[in-house]
Amino acid sequence: MKQANKKTAYHHGDLRSSLVETGAEMIKDAGIEGLSLRKLAERIGVSRTATYHHFKNKNDLLCAIAALGFIQWTNISNAIFDDKGLSGEEKFRQFVHQYITFATENASIYELMFGKTIWKKNNSDQALRDIAYPSFNYQLEMTKTWQQQGLLIEDENSLRLAQVTWGTLHGIVRLLIDGIYLDTSHIDEMCECVVKVFIQQQKL
Repeated sequence: MKQANKKTAYHHGDLRSSLVETGAEMIKDAGIEGLSLRKLAERIGVSRTATYHHFKNKNDLLCAIAALGFIQWTNISNAIFDDKGLSGEEKFRQFVHQYITFATENASIYELMFGKTIWKKNNSDQALRDIAYPSFNYQLEMTKTWQQQGLLIEDENSLRLAQVTWGTLHGIVRLLIDGIYLDTSHIDEMCECVVKVFIQQQKL
């Protein structure tokens, strides 16, 4: 874990990216409540005024960090979906495993991406929405592809099926993040169970 007073170097002219990336690191270390523009400025080694040139308040910064999380997840899912060496079933399996792995390894960022801090309080900005919504739409398109391939129930509404798939994964993640289910050694088995449940439903 990095010391709170350790300064993070940044490239001249790229302060905004450094603020977002360092802010994400601080959230991982101390949670959302442990982040402030003042502490962030101290960590990087710039004046607090410099941070306000890029973010007018903490919420603006949190939206940018959440957007970074969506970008990172989208890159992971793109790599899965674009891998021509994987069958449709393997892509679905990788999607399930990687989603839960990403969420549990980046719990604080995940909470920011999908939690009440931004969404329930209606604090999202347009830049975040422009990244977050297409992320789900991409999953919806893949759901349609899996249906066409006969892996998922073909006559089910694609949007509802994508929502239920995501809801299932999100529920497992919440059980792990919230500490309700502490035994993480069974994560792979849980992921495989999700794959079997959704694919088996098509075979029934």
